[in-house]
Amino acid sequence: MSIELKMPALSPTMEEGTLAKWLVKEGDTVASGDILAEIETDKATMEFEAVDEGTIAKILVAEGSDGVKVGTPIAILAGEGEEISAAAPAPKAEAAPPPKVEEPKIEPAAPASGGGETPSAPPAAATSTPKADASNRIKASPLARRLAEAQGIDLSTLKGSGPGGRIVRADLGKAAGGAMSAPAPTSTAAPAGLQSVETELAFTDGVPHEAIKLSNMRKTIARRLTESKQQIPHIYLTLEARLDALLKLRGELNAGLANRGVKLSVNDMLIKALALALVEVPECNVSFAGDQLIKYHRADISVAVSIPNGLITPIIAGAEDKSLSKISTEMQDLAGRAKEGKLQPHEYQGGTASLSNMGMFGIKHFEAVINPPQAMIMAIGAGEKRPYVIDDSLQIATVMSATGSFDHRAIDGADGARLMKAFKELIESPLGLVA
Repeated sequence: MSIELKMPALSPTMEEGTLAKWLVKEGDTVASGDILAEIETDKATMEFEAVDEGTIAKILVAEGSDGVKVGTPIAILAGEGEEISAAAPAPKAEAAPPPKVEEPKIEPAAPASGGGETPSAPPAAATSTPKADASNRIKASPLARRLAEAQGIDLSTLKGSGPGGRIVRADLGKAAGGAMSAPAPTSTAAPAGLQSVETELAFTDGVPHEAIKLSNMRKTIARRLTESKQQIPHIYLTLEARLDALLKLRGELNAGLANRGVKLSVNDMLIKALALALVEVPECNVSFAGDQLIKYHRADISVAVSIPNGLITPIIAGAEDKSLSKISTEMQDLAGRAKEGKLQPHEYQGGTASLSNMGMFGIKHFEAVINPPQAMIMAIGAGEKRPYVIDDSLQIATVMSATGSFDHRAIDGADGARLMKAFKELIESPLGLVA
């Protein structure tokens, strides 16, 4: 009996995904455990394994398709001994193409209308359809298309002056008798939408550019960070900490760990320091949940890692109880697999607080956006040598800035300040990181 293979939910929050690549083709025999496809979620590209054995009778969703809802049939698997042709009726679920077949039928009619000699049959609705079809085949900027639609200008009658004959806004002005510069604001008040037109003005009016499709990860980042800034009242607390003692301890530890193939980074030590500070100030190791405050009894530190498609935050779970060498080894493994898109959901979803370090880029100070449902994130700037008062005398010290972003609904300013103070003390007296 044939089986429908459906888009799986590869994480608790996944609602849709991109079928990035099929690793099998129709007619292939598969066994349980075989990798069938690569599916891109909002954070990683994951493998989809076969649960049953059989033959791929029909692929219903082409690779590269995005926005595929969880539970949508993506292929038909013919059972053992079942003929592939017998499983073929199932794909009739893909009988969705008929509506699309009707659209191409309209296209042949478009040239006739574009010829201008058969307007005897076109009612008002019919004339708008050919125009839309014609404009879709003509090189024109998105702004030019929008303004042309608002003013009733047929793009097929224009000659483009942009790169490669592309029609730009200025060409519409010529078609309107040179009065385009003034009417533009008026026409944007049309249902097309003022804001979107003004946005497009910045980059589409004859300026060479390309439109890049957003990945699922970038869409998720955009949505979550917008929600964070709109819904979470951020409070920012900044202090400076001397790194000299920490850098000295790091050098000594790395000398002792060299034979074990471990090399500690400053970031590894900052992860441990934040975890210990959260344990010392548990009022900051929380999440705001409507009419509840969730208090965590373990410090799981999400660490921001830049990857080609955006940003991901692999988690060092229970960092307060792990040695620096363990944190370093885990972080290297997680960061490496993050850049390959190979992290499992539990390795990047969750966390009780975050750390983002941009010191390696020379950034002195920045304020990070809270990653909900967490209630705080620590932003680390570059350590640099500068004049610094030590024991009432001006000396040269290596100093870095640290800025905590706190959800003021869940964390009071005084508690945030206590966390920052504890964090600084661990940085400046780092033996507490190895005690």
